[in-house]
Amino acid sequence: MHHDVIVLGAGLAGLAAARDLAAAGTDVLVLEARDRVGGRVEQTRTPDGRTVQLGGEVVGHGHTAYLRLAKELGLDLVPSYVDEPGRITRLTPEGRSAGEPPHWFGPGDAGRHERLGAEFSALAATVDPDDPWSHPDAEALDRLSVAGWLRSRHASPAVVRLWDIGQLALAGGSYERISLLAALRKSAAVPASGTGDYDYDDWEGLRLAAGSATLAEVMGRDLGPRVRLGSPVAALDVRPGHCTVRLVTGEVLTAEAVVSALPVGPLRSVRISGVSDARLGSLHRQRQACAAKFAAVYERPFWREAGLSGLSESEGVLGSTWPQNEGVLSALVPPERYGVLLGTPPQLRTPELLAEVAAMFGDEALRPAACHLRLWGSDPWTQGYVTQWPPGEVMAVGPLHGTHEPPFYVCGSDQWVAGYMEGAVRTGRAAAEEALRRG
Repeated sequence: MHHDVIVLGAGLAGLAAARDLAAAGTDVLVLEARDRVGGRVEQTRTPDGRTVQLGGEVVGHGHTAYLRLAKELGLDLVPSYVDEPGRITRLTPEGRSAGEPPHWFGPGDAGRHERLGAEFSALAATVDPDDPWSHPDAEALDRLSVAGWLRSRHASPAVVRLWDIGQLALAGGSYERISLLAALRKSAAVPASGTGDYDYDDWEGLRLAAGSATLAEVMGRDLGPRVRLGSPVAALDVRPGHCTVRLVTGEVLTAEAVVSALPVGPLRSVRISGVSDARLGSLHRQRQACAAKFAAVYERPFWREAGLSGLSESEGVLGSTWPQNEGVLSALVPPERYGVLLGTPPQLRTPELLAEVAAMFGDEALRPAACHLRLWGSDPWTQGYVTQWPPGEVMAVGPLHGTHEPPFYVCGSDQWVAGYMEGAVRTGRAAAEEALRRG
């Protein structure tokens, strides 16, 4: 069957693109490998009606495309864990602390940390997030890791450790292996209201009241039969006015244009012809951080009794925790520790992760009502979490990142500066706009 546009993937990017294409009167079909829409956003409910987020969860005030789409769909946003009262917890092999400063700081470290945050913000202001390759020092900034830059600016080991534990909490990879140019680009994309490499309110201060997967569910319902589930793609041939999509079942579909909203990992498994070697090379060069998400459901937020917020940064297998809902804790496992998790016998993974939570918040953490673990790095339709940019990678992927080669259009969180749900919505709608502009 022939269509105007076929969209590959029913995550937030593919659904946002399809929604705008359909609204413009386009005959659009969305092909999704899973048996559900949403991609890396997913949710369930507890027997007492609480929503539990199993995937992407929070956005911030700087995520304008996501906020605009939520408003169009009539979905309410509420403050996220950032507004939760109490102190942050930090857990390392040699100790635990609550509040500021972290337990490994010594004299002068707090001042060094503040100074370097201001320097980083000033340097980020010199980078164009849409064109970091044009920066006069782009190659040098890209070759240097963030941790290497910190040491070059006379950061103490304690300050480097604080920056790194915070980055690992985000599960994007250690700052020892993250390009400075990539980090500056990310900061420039959502300029911090304060100083430093990451402002939590700007990036994570909001969440959908009904749960993040509601955005995908509403768009999926509105698109109705335009979405085909259980339809993984095996091959794609791109020709002007006639693109051919072959499913793993052997079924062949055709369209005037194709929008790929597949994560970069699964996309590498699709045989693609008719797209230039340069564009495919850029796409196939991209990396994703292998990470996992863990959610533990409790009857009540018991950590508050100790004056704790539920937010933590850790050097265990877990990189962080935060309260996603009343009595529900989320946690991330960063790439550097993902192999440790996979090497753990499956029946021991949840008990050992709960033991880490208990080391931070007390033994009541060992008695959840339910737990959920999502191995994003091993999921065949995901193969990762946010985009990962080791030193040298921004220049290697190059300025073709996120661009289109009509009638082949590209979108997805991987095609934005740092992943995230904002990147999915932003690039999905931009791909639809460009496809419509070109007729």
